[in-house]
Amino acid sequence: MMHYGYGNGGGHWAMWILMIVAMLVLWGALAWIIVTLLRQRGGNSEPRGGAPGGPGPEPLRILDERLARGEIEEEEYKRRRDLIKGNQ
Repeated sequence: MMHYGYGNGGGHWAMWILMIVAMLVLWGALAWIIVTLLRQRGGNSEPRGGAPGGPGPEPLRILDERLARGEIEEEEYKRRRDLIKGNQ
């Protein structure tokens, strides 16, 4: 009767190699997921538009979003928009 290497321990090395590779892939994927989540949680590190001392397009975009969400009224929006544009 043939055992194909499993009866006398001759084929177990292949299973060990497979398990080691699988564990390396698992730990690598887990590390990649953790790093990705930490980078997203840390915020956006991309440079913002405009000069550091003056307002750029970012304040107007935020103001537009606040109006769209209903956080501020149209009168307040216009007042703040004119204030931002007056500073440019």
